[in-house]
Amino acid sequence: MTITTGLATREGTAQDNADAAKVYVLADGTVGAAVIDGIGHGPHTSRTAPLLAETAARISARRGPLGGLLSASELIADAGADGEEADAVAVAVRVRPDDDIAVINWTGDSRAYGWDGDRLELYTDDHTVGKQLRANGVALDIAREHDNWLRTSLARATIGTVYTASTRDQVVILTSDGVHDQMPADTLEDLVREHQGEPQALADALVAAAQPDQDGYRDDATAIVIKITKE
Repeated sequence: MTITTGLATREGTAQDNADAAKVYVLADGTVGAAVIDGIGHGPHTSRTAPLLAETAARISARRGPLGGLLSASELIADAGADGEEADAVAVAVRVRPDDDIAVINWTGDSRAYGWDGDRLELYTDDHTVGKQLRANGVALDIAREHDNWLRTSLARATIGTVYTASTRDQVVILTSDGVHDQMPADTLEDLVREHQGEPQALADALVAAAQPDQDGYRDDATAIVIKITKE
């Protein structure tokens, strides 16, 4: 089995890039990857997000993505001397060259998708108040107002709040909300269909396609694409 990857990130319109991403490959070819979406902006977040991504990706490759995210969580679990340590949401994955199952873990509203050559499947569930309200039958217009209210985050992560999924799909896509929230779902799927054979081209296309909202705001956008070719 051959594993190839692509990674892209693009700064939004608010200060610096609070997103970060990392792909790490072990000696045996195992791939660990993580997308970190920092909450807010500022020096703590922009400086810490790459460290969180590096930690999560490396530990995900060695110990699995649950261990990767919980290890990254330990770096920011304390608020620090000034009480302003960074926080984030995150998604991570591990793919082994001798196993056709990709294992995914996440906390918050970063996402993981899978592409089987025909359909795009969302494997994560946003940990937001808006999502919870919709699941409990609250009117859509009311629930939508709570989509930016997170129910959990990386700094507060526990085994109970870092969820797990797995897939045998041939392409796995990790995104920050600056990608999936700022383009229509059918546009995302069209891009996956068009660039499915080229992980770097797909990551670049997803990040480039994210559009500003009606007020001109465009979030930081980050994507990792992992293509699994069975030989």
